[in-house]
Amino acid sequence: MSKVDLISPIDGSVYLSRDYLTEAEARDVVARARAAQPAWAARTIADRVALVRKAVAIIGEQTDRMAQELAHQMGRPVRFGGEFGGFNERASYMADIAEEALAPMVIEDSDTATRKITREPQGVVYVIAPWNYPYMTAINTVAPALIAGNTVVLKHAAQTLKVGEHLAEALHAAGVPEDVFQNVVFSHEVSSALLADRAFDFVNFTGSVAGGRAVERDAAGTFVPVATELGGKDPGYVRADADLDAAVDGLMDGAMFNSGQCCCGIERIYVHESLYDAFVEKAVAWVKGQTLGNPLAEDSTVGPMANVRFAATVRAQIEDAVANGATALIDTMEADDGGAYLTPQILTGVTHDMEVMREESFGPVVGIMPVKNDEEAIALMNDCQYGLTAAVFTKDVEAMNAIAPRLETGTVFMNRCDYLDPALCWTGCKNTGHGAGLSVLGYHALTRPKSHHYRKA
Repeated sequence: MSKVDLISPIDGSVYLSRDYLTEAEARDVVARARAAQPAWAARTIADRVALVRKAVAIIGEQTDRMAQELAHQMGRPVRFGGEFGGFNERASYMADIAEEALAPMVIEDSDTATRKITREPQGVVYVIAPWNYPYMTAINTVAPALIAGNTVVLKHAAQTLKVGEHLAEALHAAGVPEDVFQNVVFSHEVSSALLADRAFDFVNFTGSVAGGRAVERDAAGTFVPVATELGGKDPGYVRADADLDAAVDGLMDGAMFNSGQCCCGIERIYVHESLYDAFVEKAVAWVKGQTLGNPLAEDSTVGPMANVRFAATVRAQIEDAVANGATALIDTMEADDGGAYLTPQILTGVTHDMEVMREESFGPVVGIMPVKNDEEAIALMNDCQYGLTAAVFTKDVEAMNAIAPRLETGTVFMNRCDYLDPALCWTGCKNTGHGAGLSVLGYHALTRPKSHHYRKA
């Protein structure tokens, strides 16, 4: 196969096609990135920061384009205006902390010795970005990688090819040399060959568990660091003392926004039995207030899923749950076409024997279960192969402090969910993979420590 077609979820048409690079062309990309890296790293941090900030500002002048292209590529309604808010927040924070995060750690600087640890760029960074939040997930690594002095090769998802092109346009227009940041269209075979041949010095992959395993297998034995952010089945817990309305609004938005296609979206909810009936009633009303429709229409709050096959997976989970005793509480919406347009669904009567409560759905469905106490909630939240985030709604900070250390996740939230704070490390455990994105630890991942021990005469 020599090209890739991007199928728009709006109507199933081919939105654009792009040719795959041959292996020889791909190796030339890497060679140019490697040749350009020393000069890029020799620039000051302030210079690199300024160029990244300028590129971000250019994207900020094109948010209408961003919103329209995202609607066509992956189905997010235009009413939400694209992703510039989070994109800018993340890139700007990493720019703000760069000087301090990358500064040498001086142990001694005396008449007799200098001892310090510096941060050196990894070299050529390979970013394999996903389609669900295609600007924000890419910039998580692209911005700090460039600022730290690395060159970057970006392979964006086939569903969001235009995003990689937009980022390249902005970065090059800002003054980042073309060989320092390259957007590419690689086949899986070419990508695998480069990984196995140690073409890169650091790999960041965001995607499925199967994809993460493939990348780690390809890079096995090369000793190249591979950071992964894979699946999730993030839980929410509503304690008896929670603000009920805030819990409903927060958790249902976390479950349904972006048609449920969020890495840290809420996929299962546990509610204290004293609030369970009221929570379910309000959650159903919340979902019934949404409008499923064409993402180009201003009144649509839920668009199609990015691909028909993604929607088919969610439908199969729902059908399996209902066949095994669950109850679906939302009637089929008018725009539900049996394809990419899928009615957002709430399920009750669910158990952890059902796939919808075990396997990642990555769609607009959530199961809700009653629990008797914190112990039961913690056990159910941890009964999962994934570990990205968990959210607890409570007014009791002491209770939160007791619950949080026991949750097997990379992030714990209190009274919020489905948010990535760039000052905090974005990481996971279990089958969610391992890595350290954003925060000062993001810079540590994208650089290597070098120790200096100078004995003075």
